[in-house]
Amino acid sequence: MPNLFQPTALVGAIAIAMGFSVSASAQDSINASLDTLVVTATRSEEKVKDVPARISVIDEKTIEQSPITDLPTLLTKEAGLTVKQVGGYGQTASVYLRGTNASHTLFLQDGMRSNIATVAGTNIPLFDLSDVKQIEILKGPASVQYGTDAIGGVIQLISKIPTENSIFTTVEAGERSTYKTILGVDVAEDGFYAQLRGQRFETDGDQIIANDDRKAGFDQKGYSAKVGVEKEAYGLSAEVKENKGTGDYFSFGAPKAYDFLNRLYNVQGHLNFSDSLTWNTRLSQFEDQYEVVKGSYPSIVNTEQQEIDSNLKWQFTQHQNILVGVEYNKTEAEKVAAYVGDEGFKSDNETIGYYIQHQFKNDLFSTQAGVRVEDNQQFGTHTVGQLAARYFATPKTSFYTNVGTAFRAPVVGQIISEPSWWGGNPDLKPEESISYELGFDHSLNYGIQLYGSVYQTKVDNLMVSDASTGFKFYNLKKATFTGSELGLKWKQDSLFANAEYAYVQPKNDDTDEDAPNRPRQNFTLSAGWDNGVYGFTTSLVAKGPSKDVQEIPGYATIDMNAYWQINPHVKVFSNIHNLGDTTYKAAWNNEVSSYYLASGRLATAGVTFRY
Repeated sequence: MPNLFQPTALVGAIAIAMGFSVSASAQDSINASLDTLVVTATRSEEKVKDVPARISVIDEKTIEQSPITDLPTLLTKEAGLTVKQVGGYGQTASVYLRGTNASHTLFLQDGMRSNIATVAGTNIPLFDLSDVKQIEILKGPASVQYGTDAIGGVIQLISKIPTENSIFTTVEAGERSTYKTILGVDVAEDGFYAQLRGQRFETDGDQIIANDDRKAGFDQKGYSAKVGVEKEAYGLSAEVKENKGTGDYFSFGAPKAYDFLNRLYNVQGHLNFSDSLTWNTRLSQFEDQYEVVKGSYPSIVNTEQQEIDSNLKWQFTQHQNILVGVEYNKTEAEKVAAYVGDEGFKSDNETIGYYIQHQFKNDLFSTQAGVRVEDNQQFGTHTVGQLAARYFATPKTSFYTNVGTAFRAPVVGQIISEPSWWGGNPDLKPEESISYELGFDHSLNYGIQLYGSVYQTKVDNLMVSDASTGFKFYNLKKATFTGSELGLKWKQDSLFANAEYAYVQPKNDDTDEDAPNRPRQNFTLSAGWDNGVYGFTTSLVAKGPSKDVQEIPGYATIDMNAYWQINPHVKVFSNIHNLGDTTYKAAWNNEVSSYYLASGRLATAGVTFRY
């Protein structure tokens, strides 16, 4: 990799961060303002303050502050979830939303599910964010809206729609030969728009195993393109995005490498028959390819999903609407026999979900009630429901409650019987859950906002895999996840501060022990100054200890972020991740009897030119 980073760049990065910086959290950050519009909770636009659930947003300003920051790092700033990433860029990452399993979080890209089907979970370190406008994090069950996987919640990446003509380029570079370049073009005229993005990212990477000082590099490149039209009576858009590259990792102490590719095709449209009746439809395809290209045993695993979703929304009174829809999904999973003596598999599954949702909204109440019936080719019919309400006690105070059931069907790779060493079990049962939640939001004087939630999720037939069964999947009886969240946001002129504390007890009811890799206590804090031209922030992320084969110690890291909008055409910025270069343990590695390490300090500086 080219050595693009020079010592002067590090000096400049630190100088900017110590002088004038913008928050990578704060008012325009992970916890959105109460008037921010979100779509994930109800499948249509709602203000955050009206949603009878806990939802937070990572906004466009935060994402653009550091183009090299990957999705796992951004999500770490959220106290209500835990990210376990075994190393730096490109290394495997798992997201535990409110303590639930990594497979209990559904990832969407513009409505299209992006979880993989060869194993449970997703390849989120391999998603690129160059065209993403905001990331919505919905906490709590959402199977009524989205079907399988949404037990702990939903994380959705929503792409940008151009609103003006512009062309821009962004370059960010820093330590460990790390750099990213982005080139973008936006066109918007009389309701028609087009968007094009191209990006390239490289890094020499981090040391990822405590007793091995070798680093794991990561390279990627990709593009996205979108065209569309948005009129008063109708809208139509088509997009394609692709990201591919290669990464290093270690297995049993031996260096290995993988190639990857993920690709999304998405066509969406809506037709307003009248002011009160709207038809929405979406046709999507998501492909995920992962190939081990360096190692004694090459491996190729692929996931391909096609999805059609169509619904009607009827605003039948001033305060009430009803949404009725149907969703079809076909998922194909494949492991290719990559060498002599290797065994592969190829299988698929189809589901059809029928859903109905009612909403009521006036000055005192905002309610949401829904039912979904899902026919699964492998596992039959499942019915889930949700009932939620928010009560506005005063213009500054509201309370909400949310009760919902959800489910997760085994993915294709969990139920295949051959090859036996893969761990599939055709007798697996779907997981089923019920969740209860209470919360409040309250605005005080002097720009202070308080919020809090308490919740409990009970999961039956929890799917696990461990050494006791030769790593073959099986169902546990039950697990219970109980927790609470308390947050504060303050904004006064150009000054701001945010703090959030989250507690979760992730219990395996069969053993009465905590589930692994989920600290009970999480805390985030950020504070700074921002006047829209330049500013300053410092943020803290602290996690308590968690269980694994060996205990994972707690840790705390500090980040600093900076920008200066010199004029409408030029912006310079700087970021320091893990300012103290804290070496903290992310997980236990049984293969070499050592710990995986999280990424160390990374100081970068960058510039954006826009016309």
